[in-house]
Amino acid sequence: MRDTLQSRAWNQPNRRLSAALNELLSRLLDYSLVLLGVILLSPIFLILTIIVRLDSPGPVLYRRRVMGKGGTQFDAFKYRTMVVNGDEVLNAYPDLKAQWLRDQKLKHDPRITRSGRWMRRLSLDELPQLFNVLLSQMSLVGPRMIAPQELASYGEFAGELLTVRPGITGLWQISGRSNLSRDDRVRLDMQYVRHHTFWMNAKLIVLTVPAVLKGTGAY
Repeated sequence: MRDTLQSRAWNQPNRRLSAALNELLSRLLDYSLVLLGVILLSPIFLILTIIVRLDSPGPVLYRRRVMGKGGTQFDAFKYRTMVVNGDEVLNAYPDLKAQWLRDQKLKHDPRITRSGRWMRRLSLDELPQLFNVLLSQMSLVGPRMIAPQELASYGEFAGELLTVRPGITGLWQISGRSNLSRDDRVRLDMQYVRHHTFWMNAKLIVLTVPAVLKGTGAY
């Protein structure tokens, strides 16, 4: 019994040190890749800004209110891919509106603009979230970001989900994206929260590239 208690006492500081080291390395990976990405992608940012501006009336960026680490809320940046009167458009399709309220996703969404369709397919609309990473609101890799009203779908896991920052990519991104059911999304998010490491993050970043190019589940 004494040996067991001593072993637990010895392992607890080691676990805390390992978790702190993983957090430090992951944040260094975030900042180094994001800073480099913002510099290299600056011409793409300019081109996409012009395309969104010319495609339909409205702001270039869309701010989505989402849950952050510790239960805080913040605005996640995205290029606007929907018409500004999206609610009016969706009201004209009762069946689609019911599906949206149930699943928070639509495969054939009448609100999406012409440029929005291919931007979503290539995940280009999410590029502004690189600035959320620089603001320490998000990470490159993490669980899927969710709106406050979606938190209830995580049930008993809601508190555990909010112990890490949401990610631009993650297990859900390489596993089917919007083709996943709600239960599958919750399962993958919790799998990440409980087992993520620096090396897992690095691997998921690499695997995201072919997943985005393939475009499966992007809508």
